[in-house]
Amino acid sequence: MGAWLPRDGTESAAGWRLWLALSGRVWPDASWDGTPASAVAGLRGIAAACGEIRAACPADAPVLRLVDSVVFVVSLPLELWWDDHLPVDADRAALLHGDLAGVVEHAAEVRAVLAAGGGWAELESR
Repeated sequence: MGAWLPRDGTESAAGWRLWLALSGRVWPDASWDGTPASAVAGLRGIAAACGEIRAACPADAPVLRLVDSVVFVVSLPLELWWDDHLPVDADRAALLHGDLAGVVEHAAEVRAVLAAGGGWAELESR
């Protein structure tokens, strides 16, 4: 995925906001109703945070490469599942889990890059 170093305070804050957005919204929480739409609801929050980060940064900010990668990865399961309000069966649960696991894996990679470049790597180990 590469390295990232913030150029200034704005980009450092953007990296921190992205790190926080990826910190806990991927897996459904206890309020999950058993539907794919509910399971991917947290991904909408991540996508919205990415939009806010993009709007706050200059167009050439290197952090936007990471933001764009997150938008791409979360957009796939959102597109597939956002309007599926039928409870999952075993087969669909496996597919949904696989899609969310892909987001979790990418989020961990992005968080590691952000933590290393932003100087908060010790937070990533907790």
